[in-house]
Amino acid sequence: MHVRQCLPIKKHRGMSLIGLIFVLGILAVIVLLASKIVPTVIEYVSIKRAVQYAKSNGNSAKEIQTAFSKQADVGYITSLAASDLIIEKSETGLEVSFFYTKKIPLVGPASLLLEYEGTTAKSGSTKKKQE
Repeated sequence: MHVRQCLPIKKHRGMSLIGLIFVLGILAVIVLLASKIVPTVIEYVSIKRAVQYAKSNGNSAKEIQTAFSKQADVGYITSLAASDLIIEKSETGLEVSFFYTKKIPLVGPASLLLEYEGTTAKSGSTKKKQE
């Protein structure tokens, strides 16, 4: 008689098809959100640079607004106008602040609201523009 040698049964470990679909769905949502948020963050960084440039090249509120407008035209900045800048006098000179919101429609009535703000003041505190 021949005695058969029993090989151990390997248990297959891995992801099921339903698990794979679920993970891919979550990744798709993350990629969709990132594709809508990243351009607004890039614009925010451009606005911060334009505000810094305008402050360093302007000695009055009007000059700062003019310098910002030129930078906004070159940098394709559409979310903030020069008239939206908050320009205040401080001990160290003029400080420029800004605040704006960006509404991103998602699905149906759902949307994402992003609030961006910045300042040239050393303390970093900004004041929201009074509407």
